[in-house]
Amino acid sequence: QVQLVESGGGLVQAGGSLRLSCSLSGRTFRGFTMAWFRQPPGSEREFVAGIFRGSGNPKYADSVKGRFIISRDNAKNTMELQMNNLNAADTGVYFCAGDSTLILSSMFDSRAYDYWGQGTQVTVSS
Repeated sequence: QVQLVESGGGLVQAGGSLRLSCSLSGRTFRGFTMAWFRQPPGSEREFVAGIFRGSGNPKYADSVKGRFIISRDNAKNTMELQMNNLNAADTGVYFCAGDSTLILSSMFDSRAYDYWGQGTQVTVSS
């Protein structure tokens, strides 16, 4: 059974940084495309960043390009999201998602992911 567990959320001032981590257990991590989605208060869940299975092929939402960095460590079964220069619009619940069969073009679609973490709250105060 695949399990995803996030960590690293919290409260930060605008302009600050946070690092989120997601660990996968139950299957071979290298075979999973991984992504971060977030759900701002009162809004739909949205794609933040993703990294393709195997060697990785990172993709970012336009709103976070240049500020966020997604990475994966296949040896440790973990994915991280380094978030820099945070602003109030980055506030929300961040979810880790994984899937072993989706194609690259589906990376941005939450419906393409079979496995989800429980979410971690990120709050940016202005």
